Amino acid sequence: MTGQSTPVRRPIKSFVVRGGRLTDSQQRALEELWPRYGVPFEAQPLDLAGLFGREAPCTLEIGFGNGDNLLALAASAPERDFIGVEVHPPGVGHLLRNAGAEGLSNLKVIQHDAVEVLQQQIPAESLHSILVLFPDPWHKKRHHKRRLVSPDFAALVVSRLRRGGTLQLATDWEPYAEVMLEVLNAAAGLRNRAPDRRFVPRNPGRILTRFERRGERLGHAVHDLCFEKV
Repeated sequence: MTGQSTPVRRPIKSFVVRGGRLTDSQQRALEELWPRYGVPFEAQPLDLAGLFGREAPCTLEIGFGNGDNLLALAASAPERDFIGVEVHPPGVGHLLRNAGAEGLSNLKVIQHDAVEVLQQQIPAESLHSILVLFPDPWHKKRHHKRRLVSPDFAALVVSRLRRGGTLQLATDWEPYAEVMLEVLNAAAGLRNRAPDRRFVPRNPGRILTRFERRGERLGHAVHDLCFEKV
């Protein structure tokens, strides 16, 4: 019928950009340090070697929160490169401020939807590891469709990891942990590093984040997962 247009299918986001006041120091960091650490989102693959000025193993952390874990990783492994993806400005500002204070040169930040970053900006088979720590579990059943970890996400991760690269996850919401296991154990190209195909011990390289501390206060057990691209 003339006059009608085909509806545009909009992908469901796994996040909501919540309001949050930027502190003065976070705002200054965004203004002053973004040119040093920030990477604008563009719908074309990055040249990672050109971005960091060298060839080195690269880790991507999705939804880094306030960035404390990513900062600690980058500071402790100067021989590796790190990219953090986060949508919330206060968290980005917090990380930029601390990265500048540390004088880090192996860290970059992208403020955008992580799925779109993986799809359009991260080259195929370029990452040595991907971290997804305490993603929003979207507790209510009607919101489960918003969860990040899905078969499509697993396939996207496989396409961006190098062979032998790892996908590391953690959550303090047990029902979501079981869903992650089901989805990722079934994903082609991924092997669960746990001998029983369940959970792995806590990664000693992961610092205790505020989300994990909150979960402990609430009595939630934290579940760690690690999958390898094969």
